[in-house]
Amino acid sequence: MKDFAILDFTVRRAQIEDASAIARVQVASWKTTYAGIVPAAYLASLNTEARTERWQEQFDSGLTLIFVAEDRDGVFGFVSGGRLREPIDDYEAELYAIYLLQHKQGRGAGKRLFDTLVAGLRAAGFRSLLVWVLEQNPAVDFYAHVGGSRVTQKPIEIGGAQLREVALGWSLES
Repeated sequence: MKDFAILDFTVRRAQIEDASAIARVQVASWKTTYAGIVPAAYLASLNTEARTERWQEQFDSGLTLIFVAEDRDGVFGFVSGGRLREPIDDYEAELYAIYLLQHKQGRGAGKRLFDTLVAGLRAAGFRSLLVWVLEQNPAVDFYAHVGGSRVTQKPIEIGGAQLREVALGWSLES
């Protein structure tokens, strides 16, 4: 049995200065979450500097809600979302990404990040939310735990591997 200390952290709206920390968390999380799912060569090719540039573009666009979780050691998780990128049924908003460093998982930060994004999307007038997640990603259980229902699925190619993504959805109306 693992011994987990209570995680003392805050969740706040991310700033452009957080782009490199977000990129670092994303790359590290991909390497731990998708090991054995996504080809190792693809994971090895992930680059924090390139990801930082992409996150800076997200901040510059002003179209994405981004929140970070941080503790005394700095940013260890993030969530982002906004308008649905690919029309599916009547869904309006999409959770684009949520990642936590592996050693900080299982202590409530993911749920708090999710809830913060949901509150932000509701405040922006969105009434429903969808997330695409690799079917083999252990986070599928997290999304089901926070009330997501399977909506659809589709094939996706990552690093030459044919994988399947599933979409889970929520109503944001109280």
